[in-house]
Amino acid sequence: MSIKNKLAAIIFGSVLIILALNLTLNLYAARDNLRSESVNNMKMTALQIAVSVEQSSYSSNYVQHQIAQNLRLAAIMASEELDPDIRNVENEQLVALADKLGVSNISLLVKTDDDIVVAKSSDPSELGLSTRDMGYWYVAFHELFAGQKVTVEQGQSFENFWSGPFEYSTSNPEYIEKWGYYHDPSTNYIIDPYIRSTSVSDYVKIMNPEEIVQRSKEVNPGLLEITGINPQTFGSESMKPDGSDSNYHKLRNRPIKYGTYIFGNAEEDKAAVMAALSKSEVVTLDTEALGKRVLKSFIPISQPGAEDYVISVVMDYSVISSVLKEQLFNNITTSVLLLIVFLVCSYILAGIVTRPIQHILAKVNDVAKGKFEPPLRVDSRDELGQLAHRINAMTSHLLQHTNRLGQTLEENRAVKEHLESVINGTSDAIHTVDMNGKITSTNRAFEELYGWSAADALAATPYLVPATAQKQEETRLAELKEGAVLPPIETVRLKRDGSIIEVSVSTSVIRDEEGNPVAFVHVSRDMTERNRIEELLRRSEKLTTVGQLAAGVAHEIRNPLTTLRGFLQLQQEKQVIIPLHIELMLSELERINMIVSEFLILAKPQAVHFQQKDVRPILNDVISLLSSQSHLYGIDFKSSFSTEPATVHCEENQLKQVFINIVKNAIEAMPGGGTVTLEQRMDGDSVVIMISDEGMGIPEDMLPKLGEPFYTNKETGTGLGLMVSQRIIQAHKGSLEVRSEFGCGAEVIITLPAAGDSAEEQGINEERSEDSSENQ
Repeated sequence: MSIKNKLAAIIFGSVLIILALNLTLNLYAARDNLRSESVNNMKMTALQIAVSVEQSSYSSNYVQHQIAQNLRLAAIMASEELDPDIRNVENEQLVALADKLGVSNISLLVKTDDDIVVAKSSDPSELGLSTRDMGYWYVAFHELFAGQKVTVEQGQSFENFWSGPFEYSTSNPEYIEKWGYYHDPSTNYIIDPYIRSTSVSDYVKIMNPEEIVQRSKEVNPGLLEITGINPQTFGSESMKPDGSDSNYHKLRNRPIKYGTYIFGNAEEDKAAVMAALSKSEVVTLDTEALGKRVLKSFIPISQPGAEDYVISVVMDYSVISSVLKEQLFNNITTSVLLLIVFLVCSYILAGIVTRPIQHILAKVNDVAKGKFEPPLRVDSRDELGQLAHRINAMTSHLLQHTNRLGQTLEENRAVKEHLESVINGTSDAIHTVDMNGKITSTNRAFEELYGWSAADALAATPYLVPATAQKQEETRLAELKEGAVLPPIETVRLKRDGSIIEVSVSTSVIRDEEGNPVAFVHVSRDMTERNRIEELLRRSEKLTTVGQLAAGVAHEIRNPLTTLRGFLQLQQEKQVIIPLHIELMLSELERINMIVSEFLILAKPQAVHFQQKDVRPILNDVISLLSSQSHLYGIDFKSSFSTEPATVHCEENQLKQVFINIVKNAIEAMPGGGTVTLEQRMDGDSVVIMISDEGMGIPEDMLPKLGEPFYTNKETGTGLGLMVSQRIIQAHKGSLEVRSEFGCGAEVIITLPAAGDSAEEQGINEERSEDSSENQ
């Protein structure tokens, strides 16, 4: 979808959402307004009915008052004709008296221990009726018997007389009657004249608000039902779904005072009635009844001098729904027309807005294809115009960078070819290994050194590291991963045919942009030939040293021989063997034997075997061996050794060779005589030997070159003695350091690891023995 269509869709969608929200809000607002208006209408209808009922009650009260006065006069006249003792009154007498006074019937009520009952009556159906369950009527009867004024609010009260309101007959519920109750203090009964006629029933029905209810429903077709509810008896367990109640059927206590109860739910409506009375406000329910959605309002009605009640008005919700549907249809029609207009306008507007974007997009497509010219035409200064300027600038920079990139790529290609040529042309074997140990690249020298072709090495990883060097290799790789920089190491590797080759391996780690190791680069150099040449040079230096010592040894042997010759000549002349002379001659012969033995040990090649030796006796042997040579040069020895044992794992003959080389250099550095100092001390787990002289020392610029083959400042020197000494000390896992200040002599410090008794020391001993055997 193009930006034009998207922009038009966005505008259209925004308008659509706004219109939808507007429709929704209008719909809810209209619904609430209609509902509120309907509730108000129902409330007004209920109040009108309540006013009409109240007005009817005023008329009814007046009529009842007049009838009550007539009944009182009839009761007084009956009292004058009847015997004060009820036992002397007969029912037939009451029938005749009722006809005479113009009332329907006359009953006489007497008081028992716990009730007031009808004892005599002109109507046989009234005989024996109890008044105990008649509520406030029963209270009025008691007050009459007591000679008190009746305090009951309902009905009409006069002196010794009370008349109840219109009510259904107890003995004949089809009629509505009007009773009067008179008690003459001189009698033991209450006279009850009452009127029972259809005229009374018709009057009550006429004054009933049913007609008003019906007319209200005709005026408002949406009103389904209007009901006057008596809260005292409504919702009782005996009430039927239509509102009738067999226990409460009198005018004064029936649940439905007037109207019908068809659209009702007794449980739900009772809660609403109680809420309306307790809050004194209208309670409205939106519910369903008889399959219809209806709106019920419960309006509390207060009557002065009477109990409060509630009018329920039920309205068909379809009245509201029809108005809402009509309004919704009109709104939707208007909205659709507006949407069509907005759709056309938004599409045109989107085309105008996106035209510069289309030009920019076309230019970007040209740039993507490598076409940087011509630049965009800019006609506006808004954001799109600024964007066009930036694209023109970007295109110009891209053109420059593209040209530079082409040149750089060409240079990189040439450099790559050159590097590949150098790597393949070097004599050092180079191979790259990933973090899983798989070879990823090799050069030509790798195949020549190890015998594995590049294809074979890439297909199946060759076994290059022997088991004896595996642990050492794993340790080095782990240190490289941690960021350590390690020097090249001389070790052994396996060739394809299984043979061992001596190599010097330099390993470095390749890391990604985040610094994580991704591969190792191993550079291997064949050390077989160099080691062989170095061994030849070491032996040559050893022979040179032996030759130089020969003069001193000869001088040392000549003295004992002169002594022996003198003693032998003396004994030959005297022909006497002198035991003292024999002991001296044997001592001189022992000295000659020791000198020759030491010389042979130094000169004769022997099998290398590392043992635990104390360096102090070895240093004393060297002093004894070189003492004769030192006397020739006027050199004195000064020694200072530790009192505790200085035991190391060593090959005694090789250490003697190192000490002889260093002491001999010290002697030759002092042609005018001097002192050579030999010191030994313990430094933790190390044995430190220091040999110093009092010669002219070594210039500072020569110190870094010491130990290089054939580098010397002596006219007859070879420059190999110090190099051989350094390799011997390295084979013993030690270090050799030369310190000197020109004009102040020189000092050589040799540090060797002290010997231990653990298996690890034994393994180190064996490894040193192997290294020394290879160098022998």
